[in-house]
Amino acid sequence: MPSHFRTALAATAAVALTGGLLTLSTGSAAAATPLAPGRADADFNHDGYADVAISSSHAYVSGHKNAGAVSVLYGGRSGQRTATYTQNSAGVPGAAEADDYFGADTAFGDFNNDGYDDLVVGAPGEDVGSDKDGGTAAILWGSASGLKGGTTLKDPRPTKHDNYGAPLEAGDFNGDKRDDIAVGTTSGAATVDILRGGFSSTKGGGAGSYTVSPAVWSGKGSGIKNLHSGDVNADGKEDLIVNGYAKNDDLDANYWLPGSASGATTKGAQRLPAGFITDIGNTDKDGYADIVTGLEWDSGIGHTHKGGTALIIHGTRSGPASGTIQTFTQDTAGVPGAGEKNDWFGSELDLGDVNGDGHLDLIVGAPGETVGSAKATGAVTVLFNKADGSGITGTGSVFLSQNSAGVPNEDEANDGFGSEVHIDDLNGDKKGDLIIAAPWENGNGAVYPLLTQPNGKSFKGSAGVYVSTVGISTAGTPIFGHNMAD
Repeated sequence: MPSHFRTALAATAAVALTGGLLTLSTGSAAAATPLAPGRADADFNHDGYADVAISSSHAYVSGHKNAGAVSVLYGGRSGQRTATYTQNSAGVPGAAEADDYFGADTAFGDFNNDGYDDLVVGAPGEDVGSDKDGGTAAILWGSASGLKGGTTLKDPRPTKHDNYGAPLEAGDFNGDKRDDIAVGTTSGAATVDILRGGFSSTKGGGAGSYTVSPAVWSGKGSGIKNLHSGDVNADGKEDLIVNGYAKNDDLDANYWLPGSASGATTKGAQRLPAGFITDIGNTDKDGYADIVTGLEWDSGIGHTHKGGTALIIHGTRSGPASGTIQTFTQDTAGVPGAGEKNDWFGSELDLGDVNGDGHLDLIVGAPGETVGSAKATGAVTVLFNKADGSGITGTGSVFLSQNSAGVPNEDEANDGFGSEVHIDDLNGDKKGDLIIAAPWENGNGAVYPLLTQPNGKSFKGSAGVYVSTVGISTAGTPIFGHNMAD
């Protein structure tokens, strides 16, 4: 089964709108605000319901292989409508071409401060003039009708790298109440360009930029793999987690770069335990955001465990705590199943308040999990916070596969269910719903929105979302759902 696909691929795409509707139970919403201490859900049309952007960066567009596309599930009280965007869509910069990989990574934020969340989309395989695979990124602007039109993001150093826009993240790194955009590359120097907030339809460069160089391995085939943001030390400035390769090693190196008045900085940076994917949120009610990291490997470095591991590194006033690290595996007390080689537990994860008690819970994907005779069909585990909100525990965890009650479809070999997971309140009932991707379902991919039921521990989806649902070609292997932004 292919490895985690939030790693940059190479991209470019186009826009085409479709209008399917998925039936959801009713609820009410005033704003898509955090369900617990953490970052708000994306809301591109400002209707108070969470929206989710779903990538299929290998999709054919107008006959062009790997041109790429991004689909959005717009949440709502009575259902979800869908829309698909490519570089051939009206108002979207560029044109769909082979091997652009539009949608290889995405990130959201209100980049022009108009009250509507916007989406920045990377196309790291885009040829820029004579620069093959130079890469680009574009902001798609939120509006009352959803994402509409776009602006190319300025590349401040186009001759210094390739695959610009491979990893992306948004955050207010200098505390000025404006969302900045962090852009990495997967080729050349291991640097991150941060464009300061102040974007508009005519200003793709924001209010200037600066570059940070975390101590990850540079060189061909290395560079920055993933970026994540959150305010770990509660100083009002978001910090940046940078994931890349350790020097001369196939394993990963994670670094915490604190935010400051001048932005994210390597001054005071700390190396974290290795891991591939990260989320940030306050899991223990102490006022500081914690860093949750997944290690999908079976062995080889500290904190690894057969089948994979999820770690929680607690936040403090001075940054990530250097003391006890909380670990969860499929062999942790209360967690269903057992750790087995190549389960890849921890290759994807997300924080959110699933049961509506005001405390952050954790969903962990294990896309290599074998269920019955279906090898690598994939599974997810939902780990809940304690009743008093003092921390996530294995007790009462819930295991889900495509054979579970309420989950559409069935377990099949190599589906990769759990390759991408998110928690968002899609219907406004104050409970986080599960959005789970199986990017290799039937060779095309599928995404399953599962609504959390009143008991807070069971989930139900009326239908999956497939490439045919959103108007994406089934030619080739679209890998629908390999990346999501919410």
